[in-house]
Amino acid sequence: MTQDVKIKISNLTKVFGPHAKSVLKHVENGMGKDDLLKEHKHVLGLSNINLDLKNKNIEVIMGLSGSGKSTLIRHINRLIEPTSGSIMIGGEDVIQMAPESLRKFRQQKTAMVFQSFALLPHKTVLDNVCYGVHLQGIAGEEAVSRAQRWIDRVGLTGYEDRYPTQLSGGMQQRVGLARALTCDTEILMMDEAFSALDPLIRSDMQDLLLQLQDELHKTIVFITHDLDEALKIGDQIAILNGGELVQHGSPQDILMSPADQYVTDFVKKVNRSHVLHAESVMIDAKPSDEHTSVVVKESDSIDNVLCELLRADADYAVVRNDSGVDTGYLTKRCIAHVVKPLAAD
Repeated sequence: MTQDVKIKISNLTKVFGPHAKSVLKHVENGMGKDDLLKEHKHVLGLSNINLDLKNKNIEVIMGLSGSGKSTLIRHINRLIEPTSGSIMIGGEDVIQMAPESLRKFRQQKTAMVFQSFALLPHKTVLDNVCYGVHLQGIAGEEAVSRAQRWIDRVGLTGYEDRYPTQLSGGMQQRVGLARALTCDTEILMMDEAFSALDPLIRSDMQDLLLQLQDELHKTIVFITHDLDEALKIGDQIAILNGGELVQHGSPQDILMSPADQYVTDFVKKVNRSHVLHAESVMIDAKPSDEHTSVVVKESDSIDNVLCELLRADADYAVVRNDSGVDTGYLTKRCIAHVVKPLAAD
């Protein structure tokens, strides 16, 4: 396992049913989810998943309901036992851990934020945030100090003595996030963490997560069924369909080169000019020197490039990297070509 891979998932298969081991051979021979259910009355949750999740990335796992995304994340801390396969983290196979080692792994290496908030209703905000570190054996002033830091950081200062029922949904999810961050684990898992929130609050929580990640650089495994959310926060996106991994790549890869019709259908409604970066669509050929130009960064969105072109009434943009080297060019014509799938809909 290379140093930049934090979680290595290999040949992971999960079959739900009383005779999972005996029907595994059918999955290994290529039987899909529908046929396994029809012929053997077992449900295929995951089929031979091979996935490298990088260190200090936000790794998004997405798909429609029943695709296997929540099943997959629950294997990482072994809340679900696999039918076959391995999950290597820090040189250890989580699947082979003895009960005591697994308990320590869950307490010290991973933390989880749930869709349903999963707060203790009889405990205050402060007590809820302290709960994880108490399980780690940290108590007293140290626990309170660590909890208070993250209560302040997620914007809940002054709510320490409130109970979950006295908070809005967005505030409750902030408590869940603060509780996970207080544990200071290497891996943060978020299972549809923002999907129950109103759109504006959801956007605020996404922004907060990105701000925190800029500071913390944790390995975050984020489950969602929302492609816009995945494109906004994900460094890499893994797309599941029927328990199978169909594509894993950067948001730019997913938009520019969808692996199959399933992924194509997912991305066809996306505002490509808002998501795509200049470096993803730039061309090598320099337009005529007679034309006026502006300079943009590789990481600028196509929307930003268009704004710069219009503001300067320029004909093309010079794309420049962080080292000050010109790496390509963007014209209005090539921009129109790349956003054409959106216009065609």
